[in-house]
Amino acid sequence: MGAFPAFPPDAKTHVLNAGGVVMRVVIEGEGPDVVFVPGGDQTAEAYSELFARLSDRFRCLSYDPRGAGQTRSPPAPWTMADYAKDCAAVIDAFCDGSAVVCGLSLGGLITQQVAIDFPHKVKAAIPMGTAARIDGFTRDWMQAEIDLRRDGITLPDYFLAPHYAAFAFPAKALHDPKLWERIKPAYTERFANRSPEDLIDQWQACLDFDCREGLKTCPVPMHVIGFSEDIQTAPALCKVVSDLAPKGVFHEIPGLGHVSMSRHRPDAVAAKVREILDTVTCE
Repeated sequence: MGAFPAFPPDAKTHVLNAGGVVMRVVIEGEGPDVVFVPGGDQTAEAYSELFARLSDRFRCLSYDPRGAGQTRSPPAPWTMADYAKDCAAVIDAFCDGSAVVCGLSLGGLITQQVAIDFPHKVKAAIPMGTAARIDGFTRDWMQAEIDLRRDGITLPDYFLAPHYAAFAFPAKALHDPKLWERIKPAYTERFANRSPEDLIDQWQACLDFDCREGLKTCPVPMHVIGFSEDIQTAPALCKVVSDLAPKGVFHEIPGLGHVSMSRHRPDAVAAKVREILDTVTCE
């Protein structure tokens, strides 16, 4: 889990068994509950830098999803509805009936599905770097990653950071020598020990996902965050979500890539999330 900055020692770690899915849950701070859902290949630590900036006023929760970290679950295939049930179980176990749900990438898809399937548990949804259905370049890229592993091909360690970081950060970030010194070892570690089966199972759930019809009648306020330099989920994909949701609002943050919330510009992402939280938790 060293691929992301660690949580501080005072963050509380719990184990939740929900219907045979044993999840590691991390909680920090006091205030209104906000559940942060990790993206593909991510553990709860993906949000450590947002926790550090938001836990002064909010009770921040995150967990390892199926296919990552210490969480253990029944064998795949997994659907987005399965992931949504896991998130709802976290809300039931640790929150006072409902919470704001925020997620990036796979976590953004899960955030939408939780709002659709369990609207009474979601005060507001903040999907980031998301899509109602993945198509175009992103679909072809993700399918290629899945097929490569199904063909038994393993990417060498020296290729991991140059490959995956290009999909996570904007060009200006990648060409900052000091930042690259931090990104390169982190992204090598993150993907070097990644189970091919877990990647396939998580990413396939993303490609099977299509919530366009469900969004049309979703009553939950849907604050969608897009990043202007996001290669994986361009702002146009994100905006489809806010356009379909009856209470959808689109926010675009300039100069950021898909995973800029970690190491690159966490202040900018945290500021936008705080702005939204200040609105939805005061209503």
